[in-house]
Amino acid sequence: MRKFLTVYCKGFAMGSADVVPGVSGATIALIVGIYDRLIRAITAIDPRAFRPAMRVHEPTGRTALRTELERIDAAFLVALGLGIGTAIVAFSELMHTAVTEYPVPTYGFFSGLIGASAIVLYGEIEQWTRRRVVVSAAGVVVAAGVTGLTQTTASHGPAMIVLAGGVAICAMLLPGVSGAFFLLILGQYEYMTGVPSAFIDALIGVFDGNGLAPVVETGTVIALFGLGVFVGLFTMAHAVRRALAAYRAATLAFLVSLMVGALRLPVTEVMTNLGMGPLERPLVAVAAAVVGAGAVLLVDHTTAGLEYEPSDA
Repeated sequence: MRKFLTVYCKGFAMGSADVVPGVSGATIALIVGIYDRLIRAITAIDPRAFRPAMRVHEPTGRTALRTELERIDAAFLVALGLGIGTAIVAFSELMHTAVTEYPVPTYGFFSGLIGASAIVLYGEIEQWTRRRVVVSAAGVVVAAGVTGLTQTTASHGPAMIVLAGGVAICAMLLPGVSGAFFLLILGQYEYMTGVPSAFIDALIGVFDGNGLAPVVETGTVIALFGLGVFVGLFTMAHAVRRALAAYRAATLAFLVSLMVGALRLPVTEVMTNLGMGPLERPLVAVAAAVVGAGAVLLVDHTTAGLEYEPSDA
């Protein structure tokens, strides 16, 4: 139980980071010393190996299933997943309120987080070749274009929610790259941070006689996002990690440039919401950005001695 709670708390720390654009849950995993174990466990998962689960009524089937669960470190993944999920539910409503009620300091803070993260990650690229410059420029253009579209015409349809889940889980496995950041690019951040609390409110409302319709509606969104996460783990996440293993500098340049291009969104949100209120002034946004940048630099300093070697698994 002590080990379970320890891993759960580390998962909670990861989940707390994953809710904030510009902070990577994988970076927290590095800090608390579980990143390598997490990647080994995830890349060991093979759905085909769970065929024994179809024979759990037989002693040999149960033994084979138990062996497979131990091989993929299932207890660790469950404890970590529960911690991550708890943090996401706990802090999503807080972040949803922040972006909707206090956009100037919140998006100013996001700007600092994202900008400083980009600077730190660019520093990991030792040599800039012509190809890396071209890839980097493409990343900036793509992110700026996508965020320009999603700011005005963001869809919350099933396909987009599944895509958001798949892309977010890829980022969550990469130190320095934030899953919430990609939700921001896709125009899903404000929407998705409101869904967990809406689902819980809908569940509570059932006992007050409000019916199941709100539960089904919000639960479907969570299920679709979960489907995207599941698919992403076995497709996009492996593809990104292979790209990092084979072309680390170019891939990193592209990913970081997405951050730079996507700065268009939080900066625009700040400019749009400036006013005469005490939390709507330019200095508030600047101060929040400085705090955000400082937080990233502090994390970078903490992880300076930790090594990240991309696996080709």
